[in-house]
Amino acid sequence: MGAVAVVGAGLAGLSAALELEAAGAHVEIFERSRLLGGRATSFEVDGRVVDNGQHVYLSCCTEFIAFVQRAGMGGALHTQPNFDVLIFSKDGVSSRLRAGALPAPLHVLSSFASYAHLTPGGKLRVARALVALRLSPHSAREDQSFAQWLRDRGQDTQTMRAFWEPFLVPALNAPLDRMNAAEAAFVLSTAFLHDRDAARFGFSTVPLANIMDAAASRLDAVHRSCAVLRIIAAGDGIELQTSVGDARFDGVVLAVPPRALERLLGDPASYGVPPLDVYEPYAIMDAHIWHDAGVLPFEFAAILDSPVQWIFQKAPGYLCCSLSSAGALIASPTAEVVTKVWEELQQAVPALRGASLVRGAATRNPEGTYLAAPGAPRPGPETRDPRVAIAGAWTATGWPDTMESAVRSGIAAARVLVKGTDAGSSRSRRPMAAR
Repeated sequence: MGAVAVVGAGLAGLSAALELEAAGAHVEIFERSRLLGGRATSFEVDGRVVDNGQHVYLSCCTEFIAFVQRAGMGGALHTQPNFDVLIFSKDGVSSRLRAGALPAPLHVLSSFASYAHLTPGGKLRVARALVALRLSPHSAREDQSFAQWLRDRGQDTQTMRAFWEPFLVPALNAPLDRMNAAEAAFVLSTAFLHDRDAARFGFSTVPLANIMDAAASRLDAVHRSCAVLRIIAAGDGIELQTSVGDARFDGVVLAVPPRALERLLGDPASYGVPPLDVYEPYAIMDAHIWHDAGVLPFEFAAILDSPVQWIFQKAPGYLCCSLSSAGALIASPTAEVVTKVWEELQQAVPALRGASLVRGAATRNPEGTYLAAPGAPRPGPETRDPRVAIAGAWTATGWPDTMESAVRSGIAAARVLVKGTDAGSSRSRRPMAAR
């Protein structure tokens, strides 16, 4: 095939670019930031390289894992050998959920029976809801909140706080009463109800930017700090008007957020794209905590009833704390956030009681994820112009807005262009010098 531009160097854009490169295209990627990776990148804070959020994947995220391997960075991923999660109550009581030898969904039965944060009645209510979900997955509808689905199946405040919230709020970055019931059901079904190994947690052992840079190094040109202002579908190609000049390509993948896509297309409806004003951004915040307690006895853990949902031990004396669906807290001063998080950690984690805070920092992403209004259609990769494809974790991939969804969307968009572009039109390309 010919020459293709990819607008947006997040996971969706980079995965599209690698797929196109493998198909024999000349691929140039355009990113308005100096950093690659979009919502999954890294930068320096107080002399330390930190990710802009603790991004985790599950072992069922097969396309994300394959993307990292394709970038030559498979060794940077660490995946649990078995599903095993430590959960603290706010007053420091800990309990575990872990996979046993039985097949799914019975593999967590033994640890669930001894789970300290639920009463026997609460465990029975959760079990009934999980059975209902396995037997009737389509009962969770897109036009219904997951909180309502749970209430309709007898879930109370205790089961919400001790089981459903710790897993679903971080996974979908939204409160239970806002998340799409069908998407929540998909996460639970995929991770827990059919494969005993699917819910194993994984994360990168190197800064995420290293993975993104490795992927981009395989492309023909990478244009950093280069904003694409407009695309024009001409008769013999796609014109890109950018902040540093213009270029022409045979096709383009637009891997950008909903509002940016609306600006680039001008009139989304003319491309057959459904309305893009139905998406609401949800913020994600992470607090980076350095302390003097040394090595803690866990890789990661959850905290109940706390703005700090998950703690990840990145190195001895360094914790990355995830605050999903951060809300108003994202606007708080960093010192206030660090103080609040440190208080929560000392209260919940016995090993940190008596320890001292060395320093802290906060990273914020006001648009960490995008949720469509209940029942609103999400665009797929195709448009009415076969030379223009769409990618993004928020698009219709069958997955919620996650790293897995981003990679799947990029692959799908690339395949649309491979199918629809004219291999002989590469003569129309006007190259742009890489930045």
